[in-house]
Amino acid sequence: MAPQEFEDDVRRVLERLTSGTVMTYGEVALEAGHPGAARAVGTFLARGGTGLPWWRVVTSTGRLAPGHEREQAQRLRSEGVRMNNGRVVMRARSKDPK
Repeated sequence: MAPQEFEDDVRRVLERLTSGTVMTYGEVALEAGHPGAARAVGTFLARGGTGLPWWRVVTSTGRLAPGHEREQAQRLRSEGVRMNNGRVVMRARSKDPK
């Protein structure tokens, strides 16, 4: 698969995330049709996710993006996302972002 195809697939998923919605890197990869590519999603966001709601993506344990924790936490809190000890309080997703 070409890198551009992967990036386009991930971009489509991220563009559908609405305010207050949080997904894990693994969930984004799965929704994009690339199960197991959680790290690649993180790499894409770190290198070229300009204009995408990167702050709505966290690790499976709710950990924030290294080096961007303060900004990410502030953005998420402003959208009503609950935090505890510097991590997102993860809850079951009730709605498919498609």
